[in-house]
Amino acid sequence: MELKPIAIVNGRLIEADGTTRPGGVLVRDRSIAAIGEIEAAGVETIDARGALLAPGIVDLGTFAIDLPAFTAGGITRAALMPDQSPPLDDAALVQRAAAAGKPDVWIHPIAAATRALTGEELAEIGLMKAAGACAVATGRGWIADSGVMLRLLGYAASLDMPVIVHAEDGWLATGAVATSGETATRLGLPSAPAMAEAMAIARDLMLAEETGARIHFHQVTTARGFDLIRAARQRGVRVTCGITPAHLLLSDTAIGQFRTFARLSPSLREERDRLAAIEAVRDGTVDILCSAHDPQGPEAKRLPFVDAEPGMAGAETLLTLSLTLVRDEVIGLPRLFELLSANPARLLGLPGGQLETGAEADLILIDPDAPWRIDADRMAAKAGNTPFDGLPVQGKVLMTIKGGRPLR
Repeated sequence: MELKPIAIVNGRLIEADGTTRPGGVLVRDRSIAAIGEIEAAGVETIDARGALLAPGIVDLGTFAIDLPAFTAGGITRAALMPDQSPPLDDAALVQRAAAAGKPDVWIHPIAAATRALTGEELAEIGLMKAAGACAVATGRGWIADSGVMLRLLGYAASLDMPVIVHAEDGWLATGAVATSGETATRLGLPSAPAMAEAMAIARDLMLAEETGARIHFHQVTTARGFDLIRAARQRGVRVTCGITPAHLLLSDTAIGQFRTFARLSPSLREERDRLAAIEAVRDGTVDILCSAHDPQGPEAKRLPFVDAEPGMAGAETLLTLSLTLVRDEVIGLPRLFELLSANPARLLGLPGGQLETGAEADLILIDPDAPWRIDADRMAAKAGNTPFDGLPVQGKVLMTIKGGRPLR
C-alpha cells in the first residue's frame, strides 16, 4: 500500500561547497520525490524550523543492536558485526538479525568469516550472503593463519563481498590493554606496540592484492597503517578504511588514572598517531567514520583496567563528535556526510546515504550549533560507557526519519 506523501519544509540543505540554502524534501512511498522549494499544500508536513536536513547515518560495524541509541544518533541503517552470542556464522542467525530493527532502524548483518569466529575454518559465507549478509568480517579478532585469510579473501572476491578486518597482529597484542609508550609504562599496563596494526595491515593488503578482493579495515589508527593504505591504493588494491571519533579526538593520555571507559579496541594511540589520523581524514585516506558502538554495563567496565572489557557506546555521539572536524576546518559538511552516510552505503551496496531524488527517504534533522553535555547516566544506549562523559559538545540530532516517517 502506497503511503501518503509527506513534505519536510523550512529546512536547510547542504550545498556542494559546504554552504547551506533554504529548502525541503517531498517524500512519496518512502522515497525522495523532490528536493528544494517544496509545495506543501494538501500534504502532511514536518516543519524543520531551520534545521539542517541531511541523509541518515549508515553506521558500518556496530557490535550491538541498540535501537534507542541509533535513533538518538541519527542512524537509520546499522551494519552489525558478527560478534554476537552466538556469532553470526549461520544463515538462520543472519536472517534473524536482519529482522531485528524493522521497520525503524534497518539492521544489516555482517557474516562471520570463520565458524564461531575462531579464525580456523571458513563459515558458509555464500549461504549467509543469500540470507542477507552485506559483508563478511573477522570480528573483533585477527585471523592468524595466512592460509585461512587467503582462502577467505579469494572466496569473498568470487562473491563480490567486502571483507571487514580487525587490523592487529594477535601475536603481538595478546594480553595487551594499551599502546606501548610513556602512558602504558607509567601506569604499568600490559601493552602492545602500535606497529602491531601496521604488521596486520601489510599482510592482509598483500593477500588482497593477490586475490583481487575488496578489503575494508574497520579501524585504522596509526601513521604507519595509513601510509600502507595510501601505497596500496597507488598499486590498485581495492582497500578502504574507517575510524571512530574517539581515535581522532583522544590520545592514550585519556586513560588517565586507569579510566576504563577509555579502554578501547584498538587501544588509544600516542599523540603523533592521533594527529596522523586527522591528516588521513583531511587528505581522503579515511573513507568512513563509524561508531564501533559497543555498550558495556558496569559489571564489565567498573573493574581494574586490565580486567575491564574494551569498547564504548558511540552511536548517539557519532555525529556530534564528528562535527568537531567541520568546526576545526579539517573537512566540510559535504565530506562529513560522505564519511557518515554515502561511503558506507556504497561499500555495502545498501540503499540510502544520499540526499537526492529517487533515494530512500532516510533523513535526519540537525541543529549543528545546539550546545549540550554528554552524560553517561542519561544516554539512550543500553549502557553509557563513553570516554566523553561530561564533555560539552555542539550539534544535536533533532529528528530521525526512516522512509519519510519520524522515529522521534
